[in-house]
Amino acid sequence: MKKYDFLKRLAQIVIILFGISFLTFGLTYMAPGDPVRAMYAASGTIPSEEILDETREALGLNKPFLTQYVSWLTDCFHGDFGTSYSYSRPVAGLLLARLWPTLKLALLSLALMLIVAVPLGILSATRRGGIADYLVRGLTFVGVSMPNFWVGLLLLYIFAVQLKLLPVVSAGQGFSKMILPAVTLAFAMAAKYTRQVRTAFLEELNQDYVTGARCRGIRESVILWQHVLPNSVLPLITMLGLSLGSLLGGTAVVEVIFSYPGLGSLAVDAITSMDYSLIQGYVLWIALIYMVINLLVDISYGLMDPRIKEGGR
Repeated sequence: MKKYDFLKRLAQIVIILFGISFLTFGLTYMAPGDPVRAMYAASGTIPSEEILDETREALGLNKPFLTQYVSWLTDCFHGDFGTSYSYSRPVAGLLLARLWPTLKLALLSLALMLIVAVPLGILSATRRGGIADYLVRGLTFVGVSMPNFWVGLLLLYIFAVQLKLLPVVSAGQGFSKMILPAVTLAFAMAAKYTRQVRTAFLEELNQDYVTGARCRGIRESVILWQHVLPNSVLPLITMLGLSLGSLLGGTAVVEVIFSYPGLGSLAVDAITSMDYSLIQGYVLWIALIYMVINLLVDISYGLMDPRIKEGGR
């Protein structure tokens, strides 16, 4: 990526973040309910109207919308996303603490997905029209059709309740507590990526350079792994980047089912308790992660394909 394009992308990220921050703050500002009452309710106290008014004055909630927004955005630039009243902790600290568990879960689910999707996609493409191809395509159809929450509950019932091989609750440390959530997330992704790998391989197998390599007597395994596979990887990078961004955003349903302490379950708790500071910080945090990952994906294009790096010349 050229320096001009890189700076242009950075400028786009800043503009989009401004827009997202304004929309997020505006929606929470117009949301029904009183955040001050919710704050006291979370602490188990019932304050008087006088105390409520004094708290709103102290927090600046009685100021105009733009004044509140500029004050909040200024604090965000300094790394201060406010304080979560439901957890009584700084929002930035909460997000950082929950990021690492979600990152581990995301990387494990992506690794499981690639272990399954790449071999099945290659098998289906190289056996096009055969029994293996139809079998793999049928399995991917079933995988795409099954929602995550149903897969999670099914795995939970079989491996945790009936067989008692894995823990029911995934809260806490330990690799065994990550297996069921990771498999649940990888299940649907594996079905989708198997189709993408199959499509990418079929497109490359129909290229002239593959025909020429076969005519020169090059072994089929060499053609597949040293020529077709590297050329098929590039279209999948964008999907992997988007999938990683989505997983880091927190797969709320799966994390709630398994009681996994990640960003998704944190977001659900924030919405349930009307913790507006935490909701605003979470949305801004996830938007930043998503855009940074997309930027890194674009940069990786140039590193993997010199034609893109040189502007297509």
